[in-house]
This record gives sequence, C-alpha cells and structure tokens, in this order.
Amino acid sequence: MRLIIKLWKLIPSLWWFVWGNILAVFIYDSKYLKGKYFRSKYFGIGAIGWKWVCINFPFQLFFRINSHVPWPVSPRVLIDNPESILFHPDDINNFQTGGNYFSAIHGAKIMIGHGTWIAPNVGLITSNHDLNNPEINLPGKDIILGEKCWIGMNAMILPGVTLGPNTVVGAGAVVTKSFPEGYCVVAGNPAKVIKRINDSTYFFEKKSDTTIK
Repeated sequence: MRLIIKLWKLIPSLWWFVWGNILAVFIYDSKYLKGKYFRSKYFGIGAIGWKWVCINFPFQLFFRINSHVPWPVSPRVLIDNPESILFHPDDINNFQTGGNYFSAIHGAKIMIGHGTWIAPNVGLITSNHDLNNPEINLPGKDIILGEKCWIGMNAMILPGVTLGPNTVVGAGAVVTKSFPEGYCVVAGNPAKVIKRINDSTYFFEKKSDTTIK
C-alpha cells in the first residue's frame, strides 16, 4: 500500500520530468541540466529542476524573456551576457529567485563560487556609468564570489568586487570594495566587516531539499 501511495505521489513529478526533458532539447545547453536539482533517487523523477524547465521555457522561447540564456531562468530575473556568467550547475537555483539582476557587461565576468546562495532582489553589476556622462559606461571589472557565500536580500555587488569563501553579505548592503579573506559578515552602505566567522565548517551543513513537494 505504501508503495502504491508513493507511486501515486510521483505522477505529477513524472509529468514535469517527461516534459522537462522534451522541452530542454530546444533551447537549453545540457551541461546546465546535470546538477543536483536535476537528480533524484528515481533517476531524476521528482527533481525540482525539471519543473523549472517547464515553467521558464514558454517565457524564454515564446515571450523572448531571457531568450538568450542557455539555462532555465525565471522571467523575474534579468541577465546581461550569460556567456560571461560562470557558475556550477548545482547553483542554478540562484536564477529562479525573483528580482535578481546579473549584468556582466563591457568585457567583465561574474563568477559565482560553488555553494553560494543569492537571495531575491540582488544586483551584481560589472560596469557603472561615467559620473560626467551617464550615457557612457565605464570599462567592466570582474565580480568574483567565493564558495559558500550568502548574499542577502536587496544587496548590491558593484564592479571589481571579490568576496572570499564563506562571506555573508547583509540584506540591503552595497558592496563597493573586496573582502578576499572571506569568513566574515559584511553589511551597510558602503559595506564593512561587522563580524568574523571563525568556524569554517558550520556553513550550509544541512543538505538542500531539491525534490518537488
């Protein structure tokens, strides 16, 4: 009886899995569909990544919202130059969060370390406008986020910023300079260190649940 109930609960997940695999062929690069959000103990059935494919696909293909992006992206996320955004497939969840802006322009890259979490309404911008003429963009500078960082809601990461591993950026912070040493909490405008993290092992020990409920 338990097996029957379990199989019954998997029916909606099977729908997402089958259609997700079919739709993904048309616009997505398969290398982005191999992370933890596309795996499960049922060979991928029940993995939430396939639901993201089905939900985002029509916006990207038919409504042309983020149509240039080769991985599933929420229509509430804005991405410039996806080819200059580097991340691990396990972290594709960061592109399902509403209000985020990833602007990798003017020859600069955005590099997101494995295990980093980005909250809603976060901006990562590699180029600013010229103070004397806002119609001109300044040369781009790379943004580098180390492994297992945590970027709080409404934070802004500005051009040239490097954050070391296990850096927490407080909600609403404006990060104008680098904190390459990592293992710290930064907050404020402009952001500054408000706390040092001594135990480098406590971050994100709990595994994320990547199955569809």
